[in-house]
Amino acid sequence: MQKEQLLSLLEQVREGKIAPQEAAEKLKLAPFEDLGYAKIDHHRALRQGAAEVIYGRSKTPEQILGIAKAMIEAGNSNILITRMSQEAAELVEQEIPLRYHPIAQVGIAAPKKQALRGEIVVASGGTSDMAVCEEAALTAETLGNHVTRLYDVGVAGLHRLLSHLPALSRARVVIAVAGMEGALASVIGGLVACPVIAVPTSVGYGANFGGLSALLSMLNSCAGGVSVVNIDNGFGAGQIAHRVNCPPERLSSL
Repeated sequence: MQKEQLLSLLEQVREGKIAPQEAAEKLKLAPFEDLGYAKIDHHRALRQGAAEVIYGRSKTPEQILGIAKAMIEAGNSNILITRMSQEAAELVEQEIPLRYHPIAQVGIAAPKKQALRGEIVVASGGTSDMAVCEEAALTAETLGNHVTRLYDVGVAGLHRLLSHLPALSRARVVIAVAGMEGALASVIGGLVACPVIAVPTSVGYGANFGGLSALLSMLNSCAGGVSVVNIDNGFGAGQIAHRVNCPPERLSSL
């Protein structure tokens, strides 16, 4: 149940339009919905400021569709589906509105136009990092943030990054995505006053160990204000950036 829906329900009780018993029944069903193969947390948005996200990998297209349908029926829009295959997207979009982004393997069910706030910059070391970058950018945008993309600005050609200093200086948070040696996060960390979220990617040659080299480099950054998420975790970076840029209201504010 969305915060707005809860407030509307309580307002209707106060005005006598709904009996307290009826409201109690609605609230009793609201915390989660059991589909057998999934238990949908309908109170996620109330607690955390954003609805539950569907992780598509290892789920069947039918399971993804069932979860998305239940969330839409509960009043959700802009439902984020990460690591979603093309096959799953083709099935889901036959039943419900879906905007699919194949590079990031991200689907947005029941897309709805919304106002975008603040400024998040997503910067990549190279074009090969774009899938992770787009997962981060689309996550942040779906949650209601304005995102600027700076792609292929890695340290092998530092002038490319420096040409975007005005955009970096306007950011409230920067997501730095890089593989290879993962130096981009440290460089950006030394140029901006806002938090930097570093995302190591599995892009690189043999000795990069599937992104472990970049991960360790980022963890050892000498620049202050740099935090690190796991390898290829664009979604996690987008979520954290959203909370920095647009902190959700606390439950106590109700």
